[in-house]
Amino acid sequence: MADKSLGMRGAKPRRPAIREVAQHAGVAVSSVSRVISGHPDVSDKMRERVLRAIEELGYVPDLAAQSIRTGATMTIGFPLSDIRNPLFSEIAHAAETRLEKRGYSLLMMSSLHDPDLEVEHLRRLQQRRVDGLLVSVTDEQHPETVRQLTAAGVPIVLVDRDISELSDASAARFDHAAGLTAAVEHLVALGHRSIGLVNGSPTVRPSRERARALREIASAAPDLRVQVVSGDFSSEHGAKQTYNLMNRPDRPTALIAGSNQILVGVLSALAELPVEVPRDVSLVTCDEVPMAAFVRPRLATIRRDVQEIGRLSADLLLAALDGQPARTVQLPTTFEPADSCTAPPTTT
Repeated sequence: MADKSLGMRGAKPRRPAIREVAQHAGVAVSSVSRVISGHPDVSDKMRERVLRAIEELGYVPDLAAQSIRTGATMTIGFPLSDIRNPLFSEIAHAAETRLEKRGYSLLMMSSLHDPDLEVEHLRRLQQRRVDGLLVSVTDEQHPETVRQLTAAGVPIVLVDRDISELSDASAARFDHAAGLTAAVEHLVALGHRSIGLVNGSPTVRPSRERARALREIASAAPDLRVQVVSGDFSSEHGAKQTYNLMNRPDRPTALIAGSNQILVGVLSALAELPVEVPRDVSLVTCDEVPMAAFVRPRLATIRRDVQEIGRLSADLLLAALDGQPARTVQLPTTFEPADSCTAPPTTT
């Protein structure tokens, strides 16, 4: 005799509906919706009842249906230049943690420093109808990138970027000049009069601000000579430019590595050159890399709180989604002296 249950094996179990969750929790459907969306206007007692009902019934929100009904996808796009960079990973993690509390998912896309790929990512994010954008692009002046962003039609927060065409966007920025100025003042106090900055790309705000600050200091101190070599944010660039600077007759007595990725190349080149830190050259880094804890001498570092800018960027975007006006907030950078800096050699 055939087993009549065989015909039911392929049937999908029925998913509980939001109305059933509301009945189970003894609340209105609108209350369940507010809890699911992370709306702040919900009491702790109400939230607990609804979340318990969701767990007991195994309810899974139908995001597609919610999107059709509300026009919101509950997703935030984050096009960034290189997710392999630990700095960006920390920013994204901090932002994602903040956004999740309001029911939003973070959709990250890494361009690997390719502006054209970044434009394609922006198109895809628009096609997915994201509700807002966190933006940390590779090239702030890339025409198609700017065009895509100005036509996005959703709230935007610039994460340590400066795009003048987006005058209605919020921004979270670091005061890069403060930390770099403190580092240079420390080097000058030690007796250095020749400083080299192995800088990143001038198409983004952090590199421009660091170069500008260093040149402004030099313009006010006639006996201070500075050399700024710009390029990309890579260990290859760091190594190549360190070789070039340290093989010049007028080589600097102090070097500043313009990013954590550049630092890897700077350290690699210095290890192969007949120089010793800090005896022959003092070294300062902008940001840390995980291996820095094992580097000796301990590295003098220009620091910034990348997790805080991630949290702040998410908060600014949530505020914009709530209809609040755009804001620009600036976060500090600081300098921490260490053993990698000392007085310059008597002869160079």
